[in-house]
Amino acid sequence: MVSGHRSVEDMEQAVRARLGDSPVRHERMAAVASLYRAAASVRQHFENSVLRGADLTWTSFVVLWVVWIRGAWETRRVAEEAGISKGTLTGVARTLQSRGLVARTPHPTDGRLALLSLTPEGEALMARTFPEFHAEEAFVTEELTDDEALTLAELLRRIVTQVETRGAERRLELLDGADPAPRRSGRRAKA
Repeated sequence: MVSGHRSVEDMEQAVRARLGDSPVRHERMAAVASLYRAAASVRQHFENSVLRGADLTWTSFVVLWVVWIRGAWETRRVAEEAGISKGTLTGVARTLQSRGLVARTPHPTDGRLALLSLTPEGEALMARTFPEFHAEEAFVTEELTDDEALTLAELLRRIVTQVETRGAERRLELLDGADPAPRRSGRRAKA
């Protein structure tokens, strides 16, 4: 089997061969491609190891993590912190509720809002799962020194900040001020 590093290099060479003299900033393309590949690889590793034993997806774990760390919190804030849409959170929260891991309650002062909190079963699952999850965080970053891990975290924070602070403006510019078209699943419409 080809190592991940080798296949990344092969892809970068194929891109250079295909695009030739096109005005492409290859180093920027390589950074984003590697970011995507690393995120997908790490997520798949976690879902196929520690999260599989807990019967959790990456997204459901992140929602549990946010509520575990923050305590009872407004659903819109949980979605924001987890990096998912409110609609996605609704589905994830329903699944976690059906498993007895989270409770959804009305906000004490604003009836339009709801709070998510962990149940005792959710608390127990997180107390049991987090040490295993963290062991895998250490495993996937094992090839980095502590300083490199901190540098990587800072560089990634800068990318997140760029997108969060300037992304909306950039999207409007790219779309000439129009709203983005609705997302499609990629499936063809039924005939």
